Amino acid sequence: MVESNTAAPAAEATASADKDAPLKEDIRLLGRLLGDVLRAQEGEDVYAVVETIRQTAVRFRREADAGAAKELDGMLKILTREQTITVVRAFSYFSHLANIAEDQHHIRRRRAHLLAGSRPQQGSVSYALCKLAGAGVDQATVAGFFEDALISPVLTAHPTEVQRKSILDAEHDIARLLAERDLPLTPKEQAANLHLLRARVATLWQTRMLRYTKLTVADEIENALSYYRITFLRELPGLYDDIEADIAAQYAAQNAAQAPGSEPAPPAAPAIAACYVQMGSWIGGDRDGNPNVNAATARHALARHATTILDFYLDETHTLGAELSVSTLMVGCTPALQLLADNSTDTSDHRSDEPYRRALIGIYARLAATARALGAANILRKEVGHAEPYDNAGGFAADLQVLIDSLNAHHGAVLVHPRLSTLRRAADIFGFHLASLDMRQSSDVHERVLAELFAKAGAAPDYAGMDEEAKVELLLAELAQPRLLYSPYITYSEETGSELAVLGAAREIRQRYGARAIRNYIISHTETVSDLLEVLVLQQETGLLHADGERSTADLMVIPLFETIPDLQRAAGIMERLMALPLVRRVIDAQGGLQEVMLGYSDSNKDGGFLTSNWELYKAELGLVDVFARAGVKLRLFHGRGGTVGRGGGPSYEAILAQPKGTVNGQIRLTEQGEIIASKFSNAEIGRRNLELLVAATLEASLMPPAADDAQRAQLAGFEVVMAEISDLAYHAYRNLVYETPGFTDYFFSATPIAEIAELNLGSRPASRKSTRRIEDLRAIPWGFSWGQCRLLLPGWYGFGSAIGAWIAAGDENARVEQLRAMYRQWPFFATLLSNMDMVLAKTDLAIASRYSLLVQDAELRERIFKRITAEHAATLACLERITGASERLAGNPLLARSIQNRFAYLDPLNHLQVELIKRHRSVAHEPGKVDERVHRGIHLSINGVAAGLRNTG
Repeated sequence: MVESNTAAPAAEATASADKDAPLKEDIRLLGRLLGDVLRAQEGEDVYAVVETIRQTAVRFRREADAGAAKELDGMLKILTREQTITVVRAFSYFSHLANIAEDQHHIRRRRAHLLAGSRPQQGSVSYALCKLAGAGVDQATVAGFFEDALISPVLTAHPTEVQRKSILDAEHDIARLLAERDLPLTPKEQAANLHLLRARVATLWQTRMLRYTKLTVADEIENALSYYRITFLRELPGLYDDIEADIAAQYAAQNAAQAPGSEPAPPAAPAIAACYVQMGSWIGGDRDGNPNVNAATARHALARHATTILDFYLDETHTLGAELSVSTLMVGCTPALQLLADNSTDTSDHRSDEPYRRALIGIYARLAATARALGAANILRKEVGHAEPYDNAGGFAADLQVLIDSLNAHHGAVLVHPRLSTLRRAADIFGFHLASLDMRQSSDVHERVLAELFAKAGAAPDYAGMDEEAKVELLLAELAQPRLLYSPYITYSEETGSELAVLGAAREIRQRYGARAIRNYIISHTETVSDLLEVLVLQQETGLLHADGERSTADLMVIPLFETIPDLQRAAGIMERLMALPLVRRVIDAQGGLQEVMLGYSDSNKDGGFLTSNWELYKAELGLVDVFARAGVKLRLFHGRGGTVGRGGGPSYEAILAQPKGTVNGQIRLTEQGEIIASKFSNAEIGRRNLELLVAATLEASLMPPAADDAQRAQLAGFEVVMAEISDLAYHAYRNLVYETPGFTDYFFSATPIAEIAELNLGSRPASRKSTRRIEDLRAIPWGFSWGQCRLLLPGWYGFGSAIGAWIAAGDENARVEQLRAMYRQWPFFATLLSNMDMVLAKTDLAIASRYSLLVQDAELRERIFKRITAEHAATLACLERITGASERLAGNPLLARSIQNRFAYLDPLNHLQVELIKRHRSVAHEPGKVDERVHRGIHLSINGVAAGLRNTG
């Protein structure tokens, strides 16, 4: 780190404080309004209780005051059930309101940069283009990237973050009203704004925050669709327009710099026809461990997808009809546009000279017919006359293009933007399917289904008992056969019937909504080549695999998911053997010579710890790049990232740039989950920025020329050797605690809310794959989420301190510390690893965690385990400081540091209340009829509030 005098940082801190003054003002305003509502609705006494708890929690944190802890205990124990729920709601709502204020401040700061004409900010496409142009990457290369790229955020369900639409709507209004306050308002306007803000906060208070019935897959689908209406439908097409303008501006500037003295006209923004950002979803198609997902949920998901996008198209087409009042008495139109108007269902003489309106009325009628054909039961505005539905979204897009071409040819180019061009772009991006629905199932289910099919067809009596080579031989032989194993005249198990029905539904969905509606099949727990071939056989059984001589095509790309540490270590070898099979290679060639591989961050972390998980993922990627390069196949990686750093979370931009060279290449998919979806996409401007971050990072990671210096390559090889040694040490430290320490499982189930998360049915998926208390059987989401709730966030750092300390002690101490510092300065992978861990440690709180540890009734077990965790935490902090030189958490990200600090006064009480509620619940949990539903509700509310406060704990 560069040394400097103390005056500069002080000045910078003052400047930062001034920049953050509006944020603090917004937080104070919203807090005051919430307090006013609390007084008015619940009374002065309840308000006083909330304030006393908050102030005592602050003393507990700031002063490590033992008296404060005792006072807090006493206060919480005497709260009535009604008071407890009220207090939990108050602090939970403040977490949500603070998030709104922060999002608005991010928008405010970004606008300030743009208004000041500042240089492009890191993470913007403009910044990436500047960097690429400076490295000699030309416009043709950039244009080629966008023509071939696929960047796909894939939304997945999360059990704690299914907010009701009523809450999302109220919070959206609060965000809008808060933004208004940055405008110059008259005193009357300011008073009206404040009145509306107070009303919306009161609405929030009087609205039930969460659903109290068991969530269904349909609920999760609706929750995800709300973010399309808020953000994706408009912001994604708009982002495409911005990127085209950025490319034109960047290379116009470059051309002018290359030809001083000349004044070339800036080139028009290049029209990029390809859809390089496309949305994906798992909700309704992810069956792995979720018995509630089946053929019906897949059909329902696509029906709701289609209804959502067609509603958008219908609204926009109707509005365009009102806007495009262009008359042929004033300006001409193309013959194609006139033909579209003449074929319209509108025959009114009043619009005989308005061909655009007539054409749009006809387009609307065809869209309405399409919506009905795809399952819509209620079209809000009735169409004029009868029309035939569109065969596909391409026909709709082609009609819109006729309007665009006519306007461009007849002095109407200014009328194309923004609505018509946005709608045209949306038709390309979203089609009639909105988002691609992935299928996912576990490999052991496929094996059971194939075993039954083989046995009942007389082809193999004991498929599951065969060795791998025999399985591969049998599967390949079956794929060469034109006949089917399945017979409609034989009775099969419910599982087999359900699995075949899902694939049958996938075939029907593709025929109905288009090939992009379902195109991927992910296999959890892929451990062998046969795991992949099994799904090809199942596709053949359901009409999704087509063999025609030397050409073989699979409608669904078969995608392995490598999750555990051993799976990751086997990944490259499995793919090498798979791609060497002639039939598989023909299928890959039919996919455009591209094959996707999914890497799971969650299970590898639960299996081997944070540091080892990241290292094994990195090595697996390098191995896959090598294998795919030798096979001449293009690799697309699908990153199964969760919300927590322990599940692959952290800033997406830095994560993509830290990928090993050759692993991005314009192709990337990644999951977005739970409160991360809300955090990134519940505000349209924030959502657009997050989408831009993905594009910018993928662009930069794909096109920046690699370092060609032999010394740099040798240095990287040295870094990787060190990392391998550290990973081995961290793996053993983590495994020793989690899997080898007697009583650890009991500690985990007592000192975290895992039992309540599982018991409260917070989502459609069970918390555990099996009915056991084994860590191995627990799903990664509740594992990581539970550690976040109790503020230990253990999966995001445990093992680092032991590993670094042991590695330094095994050699020349000074030389080894300097080596680690060099890795931090010069290796993006290691720097991102430490940056994410730094963020986790900033949110970790041992004082709060100690309160949860008291839920462990066995005092000896409690002290033994918590003492080990505390020691490792101290060692991790010391090692991190030694490498980075920063004694404070998030020294390099003061805005986030202040954000976290600002939340603690409102977040800490939620944790204290959660502990109290868990105590009450567990004290009667085993007594029939004694469980109090209000306590259940309080725990659920506290879980949501803590998650909202920490923002990436799921």
